[in-house]
Amino acid sequence: MIRAATRADAAAICAIWNPIIRETGITFTAIEKTPQAIADLIATRPVLVAETGGLVAGFATYGPFRGGDGYRHTAEHTVHLAPAARGAGLGRSLMDALCADARAAGIHTLWAGCSAENPAGVAFHEKLGFVKIATLPQVGRKFDRWIDLILLTKML
Repeated sequence: MIRAATRADAAAICAIWNPIIRETGITFTAIEKTPQAIADLIATRPVLVAETGGLVAGFATYGPFRGGDGYRHTAEHTVHLAPAARGAGLGRSLMDALCADARAAGIHTLWAGCSAENPAGVAFHEKLGFVKIATLPQVGRKFDRWIDLILLTKML
């Protein structure tokens, strides 16, 4: 089931996101999320969760691409699933719901910034109709190495 996240989901979202932050170059931040930070995110932008068996198994959110009113119809998104939830179509369902929500909110273009260390994420987005448009070399730094960022976009 896909639904809007609530403050009660903050700890479960942290449990999915923080191992990715802590252990991988998939996201460039090294600062783990707190339940309060996630609750604040839920209060300020659309956040969807995917539930299986009554437990949060994934989440997705979108927000402004850049400042300035000329970008108000463009958003960047984040999507992550718990490892056990991958490969069963839950990510596609979550992204379909996120795209529908963004479209209803007046978003025309949705962006993804995927770490070059996440080829599965790039392939996932391409399967959903996102088009790879650029690689920004060495824009991320984590674990004492430079990491490329792959930009993908989809017109909603």
